[in-house]
Amino acid sequence: MENARVIRSAGMVGGLTLISRGLGFIRDVLLAGFFGTSMAMSAFVVAFRIPNLFRALFGEGALSAAFIPVFVETRHREGEESAWRLARQVFTVTALALAAIVAAGIGGASLALLRPNLTESARLTLSLLRILLPYMIFICLAAVAMGALNSIGHFAVPAAAPWILNLVEIAAIVWVCPRLGDTPEERIYGVVWAILLAGLLQWAVQLPALIRRGFRPRPLLRRGDARILRILALMGPVALGRAVTQVNVAIDTLLAAGVGKWAASALYFSERLIYLPLGIFATALSTVLLPLFSGHAARGDRDAVRDAVNHALRLLLFVMLPAAVGLWALSAPIVRMCFEWREFDARSTLLTARALRLYAPGLIVFSLGKVFVPAFYAMQDTRTPVRIGIRTVLLNIALSVLFMLTWPLEYKHAGIAFATVVSETVNGVWMAALLHRRLGSPGWLSIARSVGRSSVCAATMAAIAFLAQRGAAAGLLAAGWAEKRALTVSVVGAIALAAVAHLAAARLLRSPELREIAAAFRQRAGTARPAHRGFGVASK
Repeated sequence: MENARVIRSAGMVGGLTLISRGLGFIRDVLLAGFFGTSMAMSAFVVAFRIPNLFRALFGEGALSAAFIPVFVETRHREGEESAWRLARQVFTVTALALAAIVAAGIGGASLALLRPNLTESARLTLSLLRILLPYMIFICLAAVAMGALNSIGHFAVPAAAPWILNLVEIAAIVWVCPRLGDTPEERIYGVVWAILLAGLLQWAVQLPALIRRGFRPRPLLRRGDARILRILALMGPVALGRAVTQVNVAIDTLLAAGVGKWAASALYFSERLIYLPLGIFATALSTVLLPLFSGHAARGDRDAVRDAVNHALRLLLFVMLPAAVGLWALSAPIVRMCFEWREFDARSTLLTARALRLYAPGLIVFSLGKVFVPAFYAMQDTRTPVRIGIRTVLLNIALSVLFMLTWPLEYKHAGIAFATVVSETVNGVWMAALLHRRLGSPGWLSIARSVGRSSVCAATMAAIAFLAQRGAAAGLLAAGWAEKRALTVSVVGAIALAAVAHLAAARLLRSPELREIAAAFRQRAGTARPAHRGFGVASK
């Protein structure tokens, strides 16, 4: 029953995240059309990476991962009132610390802009960065609010809050940017001011839900509170361990900025296609898992943690394997269908598709950390993920530099993407081995069988999708259809056919994951018998 609740909660978060990702996809299509792979777009991508990385490190990453277990434990042992006082202190400390960081960052960027020998690209990047830095404060406060609400089983409002960022950006791109000037470098300022406004709104929209559950939005700072000191002690090493993927992607962007004016934006658009399935399911499941793992760990129930790890891994791989293989097989048609219009030309498609082919396998390995890291943090072990994370980041830098030096110019950015996938694979395997040593086997045999079944389903699906798309596109063009229309219909049709093929193959192979997902949502409707007895460790 608990596994069914996890699936339903992840499904609800995933459904709301799907809407957000859909809005984000519209935003990215508009960014592609209005800015393409121009210098302005690359400058924006680099400038936005820095506050977004702080959000990942000290918002959704370190602070949430350190705060949630202590908040859950405080509720269990001391009650609601004490837990909400803790939340007020965390909000206060976060706001003060980030305000100091933002002030220092703005000052540093302003000093750098005084240098006379800056390139045009660097000058634009620093100018955009000064505007975007305060976004860190609002988005990290929003992440703390999300952690508090998730800890008490409320997932809807936090999962829907990112809609605001996408909606505000869409409005700015369509109605504000065209009025700011004639060049992309002038118009891009409309996007960054929209992001700053959206960060404030994402935090504000969660306050009513917190207040209804007992939170009082007043500053509170008590010196020497052992719980705050404990959160800070956990948070330090958590930062890199929790957000190693985001750190690696940020490094990718910064390195790509040295390859060419087009490279950072080409990586950005390929990454957006990766994060569409990753955000819909892997991030949604991770959101549910940390409070779940924390509850098991607070009770000392390690068997339940192992069972939850097994269940989460099988579900993730059941979804991510076909998504990764499908993106690899249809990389160029998907990029062309999604982004190629106005400023995003055929060369932009070629460059983005090259990166996407090498990013696609990352869907599998990026998602592993969404399970392993929360399991370590729920046990309040923050050192293990950070030790592995540091080595992973160093490996990523070394491989990225190696590939940049040895690969041809217009493939260097794809080499950077490949370096990240390799280093993330090492990260996932290493964490799995150490988690096994800590907890015992989470049922590797059942996980291996699941991977085998999912691999067969994914390979079948990819072959059908590739052949169907090429055949349909050729047939529609021969029938006189417009090129863009033929491409869109062939890609959408191929994806739909591939999804049906995957589900059919999974049913033929009797994949328990398919039955578990179906049973969980039938239980939600009150029409199902108890879910399949082979969940988690019991099925090994």
